[in-house]
Amino acid sequence: MEMTMNLKDERMLEAKKYVDRVYESVVQRNPNEYEFLQAVKEIFLSLTPVFARNPKYIEAGILEMIVEPERLISFRVPWVDDNGKVRVNRGYRVQYNSAIGPYKGGLRFHPSVNQSIVKFLGFEQIFKNALTGQSIGGGKGGSDFDPKGKSDMEIMRFCQSFMTELTKYIGADVDVPAGDIGVGAREIGYMFGQYKRLRGNFEAGVFTGKGVGYGGSLGRTEATGYGTVYFVEEMLKDRGLSFAGSTVVVSGSGNVSIYAIEKAQEYGAKVVACSDSNGYIYDDKGICLDTVKRLKEVERRRISEYVKEHPHAQYVEGSTGIWTIPCDIALPCATQNEIDENSAKTLIANGVKAIGEGANMPSTLDAIDIFLESEVLFGPGKAANAGGVAVSALEMAQNSSRVQWSFEKVDSKLKKIMTEIYRDSIKAADDYGHPGNLVIGSNIAGFKKVADAMIIQGVI
Repeated sequence: MEMTMNLKDERMLEAKKYVDRVYESVVQRNPNEYEFLQAVKEIFLSLTPVFARNPKYIEAGILEMIVEPERLISFRVPWVDDNGKVRVNRGYRVQYNSAIGPYKGGLRFHPSVNQSIVKFLGFEQIFKNALTGQSIGGGKGGSDFDPKGKSDMEIMRFCQSFMTELTKYIGADVDVPAGDIGVGAREIGYMFGQYKRLRGNFEAGVFTGKGVGYGGSLGRTEATGYGTVYFVEEMLKDRGLSFAGSTVVVSGSGNVSIYAIEKAQEYGAKVVACSDSNGYIYDDKGICLDTVKRLKEVERRRISEYVKEHPHAQYVEGSTGIWTIPCDIALPCATQNEIDENSAKTLIANGVKAIGEGANMPSTLDAIDIFLESEVLFGPGKAANAGGVAVSALEMAQNSSRVQWSFEKVDSKLKKIMTEIYRDSIKAADDYGHPGNLVIGSNIAGFKKVADAMIIQGVI
């Protein structure tokens, strides 16, 4: 028995040395790419037991290959504003891993977009996509263009210029972009139109998140928000808890946030706060979703306008303060690193029972450690927010067969996928000695699916 334990310990030690060595090489080769290194570290911290048990992954150099994008594209995007002035932005697309299918991932238009953020998002996307069980690889892209304050014509001209370059690298069986922050139905429409014009054919499967009238899927708009709630509800069930009767805080007020609020309310929760980049609203009577939808989806106004119609509610400048509001369930659905160590401690002090990440890595590594140490239920983004890309894959399937499924069929498949992601993550955590840890479980479950495919395909 002692010899067996010593052998196991030796394998774990050697595996840890290997993972640490590869991580250090990533740091040296990608200096100052903070967001990317954060994503790599978060994955690597989970993988030591996998390499200890499966030395074939070390021998095949899987870790060294998987951290390097298969292709990284950077290009300029010149466009003309309404005053006739030439503007220039940067465009990016990272085609990270195609071991299990064509590259798949959204486009983000936001001033913060740079190479580090695109690589961070693309690296996460590899494992998120694998968790869905669909045949899709990992990719991501975007630009430092800011759609806020731009006219429809300016946004159209930018999107057309952006797609003039990106068209060279994408296709239904190559790379399938979708939306992300700053890229909704309007932007997808302009980009798809330009792709169609340049290619001279109607290739519906090249984009997902399209309008229902030209190949889009019913349920895609709701998918990420709904999927986050479906995942969290599974977490809660295993603790004998539920959304019903719970107080919920949701950051953001975009697509993901709105439909997370909608589904949480359907499940009987009282959602008391949401936010945008300027500040947050607190409504102790419960957020009026109809008002939020109209302000953000129709009128494209700031969330501060909410209190003009609901004067009993409060608006507070600065969005980070939203995590000081006591709640049972917190759903960060805005952007990366919005919950830091102090916010995590505040949430715990105020009695939070569960966190479900609707955004991509909205909690810092320190915050995640605090949640796990405090035994708060924690659903990491690569698992909890996989609903959007899952339904994107369903949209691709519908495009391939030239059919359209009902909302009910899509929603039923989404719920099943999110339940399976939860169960696969729990099982992987249990199998590798970390019961209940969904961070480790989802990382391992996603990694093994991709790594096994890479081994079969050889050194590519």
